Amino acid sequence: MIEVNNLTKFYGPRPAIKNLTFQVTQGEVVGFLGPN
Repeated sequence: MIEVNNLTKFYGPRPAIKNLTFQVTQGEVVGFLGPN
């Protein structure tokens, strides 16, 4: 399992991700979609 808690990513002064938390268990396939 992969677990991510409260991930935040900035590009310069702009936050791209704020407090992202998720879990991925063995065998799962996960993708993230956004406005870009």
